Order: sequence, then structure tokens, then C-alpha cells
Amino acid sequence: MNLEYFIARRLVTAKNHKSSISAPIIKIAIIAIAIGVIMMVIAVATGVGLQEKIREKVSAFNGHVIISAFDDNQSEVSVAPLSIHQDFYPEFTSVKGVSHIQAVAAKAGIIRTEETFEGIIFKGVGKEYKWDNLQEYMVSGRVPKLKGNLNAEVVISKYLADRLKLKVGDKFNTYFMKEEANSMPNIRVFELVGIYNSGFQEFDATYVLGDIRHVQRINKWRNGEVGAFEVFVNDFSKLNEIGEEIYAAIPPTLESRTIEEQYYSIFEWLKLFDFNIILIIIIMIIVGTINMVVALLVLILERTQMIGLLKALGTTNWSVRKIFLYNAAYLIIKGLLWGNAISLGLLFIQKYFEVIKLPPENYYVTVAPVVIDVPAILLINAGTIIICTLLLLIPSYIITKISPVKALRFD
Repeated sequence: MNLEYFIARRLVTAKNHKSSISAPIIKIAIIAIAIGVIMMVIAVATGVGLQEKIREKVSAFNGHVIISAFDDNQSEVSVAPLSIHQDFYPEFTSVKGVSHIQAVAAKAGIIRTEETFEGIIFKGVGKEYKWDNLQEYMVSGRVPKLKGNLNAEVVISKYLADRLKLKVGDKFNTYFMKEEANSMPNIRVFELVGIYNSGFQEFDATYVLGDIRHVQRINKWRNGEVGAFEVFVNDFSKLNEIGEEIYAAIPPTLESRTIEEQYYSIFEWLKLFDFNIILIIIIMIIVGTINMVVALLVLILERTQMIGLLKALGTTNWSVRKIFLYNAAYLIIKGLLWGNAISLGLLFIQKYFEVIKLPPENYYVTVAPVVIDVPAILLINAGTIIICTLLLLIPSYIITKISPVKALRFD
């Protein structure tokens, strides 16, 4: 039998321990550990959740890597057409990690109704377009059916639909300017078949999605020319590496940009969350450790006579220290259990009931997203136990300074 563990367990379960002087201090230490775990788990879940959700939204409208003509034009509107006949299309087999590629073309226009008008970017897509990414944000209607003959079906955002006072089934005029000066604009009559709401104001206020053949006809592109290619990758964590491989694989007349490069400011803002998460974890571990150090010192002072008796019976300093370290570890684990239970409960409530809302103009989402990352939670728990226990070795050193003779006289 492990003698140190046995004595520590008896100390924890002793009835007189609950009414001792150290009882409130121990409770405070447990509460501090629990609050620290709650803060750390929620910080990781919300921070990672927000990062992933924003990445999903940006990639849903742009793919992970954009291949376009090699020029100085950085706008979303397609200017220089690309041949549809490329070695990497419709299957990008030369680069591992690419899951999908699709051809798109964009054209600036103005939607005009009887009451108002809005400037938009008509994003033309083909039959291979990855609608799965947009399905999550559809609030009414359906996605356009692009197979077969050219049709006028489009989807727009709830933001635009509300401003233009349009609903599913309505038809509206869209005006596209020609490149020739002093020429009448092209007019297209589109039918609204679906409305989406991504919560990403930058996209919701801009995009109308429909058949790519409209853009090709307006621009007088021949032989199925397109504006750009959007590439999706399997693992976002390897985006930069795959992006470099894609750039090396495409012809020198084309260029490729990752969405991190295309939307630099957004992704730099997201990286700040990593720093915030690390800062919260460090602060919470420090606070929890300080409370545990105080609790351990009180436990040692309260059990001075017991320490003296054990030393008088021949117990080594390290064995006595282990008793109190076991005791402290029990308190840490108890705080972890409470902290995990409360934090996971709060996260599940937010995940399924979406209690906390966020302003989309500031956070690009309408509700606070959470990701329950089990490995990260286990790492937080293991790290808390290890760091706190190791740091508690320092205050436990006071046990070696306790004299058995003085301790047995201590009252």
C-alpha cells in the first residue's frame, strides 16, 4: 500500500477537516481552480470557434486559393479572361491536398427596383460550383439549377433582399456597364430563387450568385473563358504550403493568392485570438497556482504536529512532502472536475441554443460560435495538474525545516 496516498486520503475524508481553519481557504482554492478552468476552456472554445467560422465563411465565397490572370488588378471583378482549358482543370491532380477546383467570373452591376437600387457584384458560377459551403447559410428558397440551358436564377443575401424589398420568386432588373464608352448598359432580368445570410457583412452586402454564362456573354468572352479559378484544400493548416505548390504548378502567366493573402487584415485580426487565448491560460494558471500554494501552506501549518510525529517515527522529508502533494493534487482535480462540468455545460448551451449574440459588423458572425475541442480540453487539464503540482514542490520544501521536537510541542 502507498502509505503517503493512504494518509493523504484520510486527511481529505476526515470529518474534523471540514470544520478546521483551513476549510474556507481550501474551498477558495478549489473555486479558483474551477474558475480558471472555466475561463481557459471557454476562451479556447470561443476563440477557435470564431476563427474556424470566419475561415469557413471566407472560403465559402472565395475558395482557399484564387488563381487569376497575372496583373496588378486586385479587385474581385474579373477583367482579364482566362482560358478554361488548363492542365489543372477540372481536376488539380498535380498538387496533393487539393479537394476541389471551380471556375468563376465576376461582374459589377446595379440592381434596380421600383423603389430603390443597390450596387452589387454578380458572381457567375458553373455547374461544378461547391454549393455545399453556402447551404448552411440559406434561410429561404434554394440554390440555382445551373445544368442545361442558360437560366436567370440567382441567390442574394438577406441583407440585400431586405434593402431591395425582394422575396423568393420575385424578378428584378440588373444593369451591367459595357466597356465601350457612351454605350447603353446591358440589362438582365433575374429571378430570385434563394436567400442566404452568412452574417459576413462584407460579402452579404456585395454578392449575387448566378450562372457564369451571363458574365461570359456580357463580356463577349469566347470559348468558355472564365475570370478565375477557386481552389479548395483538405487541410487549412497547410494552406500556405499548398498555396506555394499551386503557384509553382500553374503557368507563369497566371498568379495564385491564398485567402490569407487576399484578406490579410481579417486573418491578422484572427491571429490576435491566439495571443489572447495564451494570455488567459497563463493568467488563470498563475492565479490557480497562487491559491493552491496558500492552501498548501495552511494545510502544512495546520498539520505541524502530525508532521513532527511522522518525522519522529522515521518518515523521510520527501515522504511527508508527498502526503501534502497528494492532498493538493486531490484539491486540484476536484476543482478541475467542477470547472470542466460547468464550462462544458455553458458551451453546450451556447452551441445548441445560441444564447450569446454578436454584432456581425464587428465579428463577422451573428452568434458566438464554439468548438468543443476534446484534445485541447484534455491538454488544459493535464497542463494545469502538472504545472500546479510541480510549482507546489517549492512551498512543500518548508516541511524539511520543521523540527520533530518543536513540532510535537506545537499547540
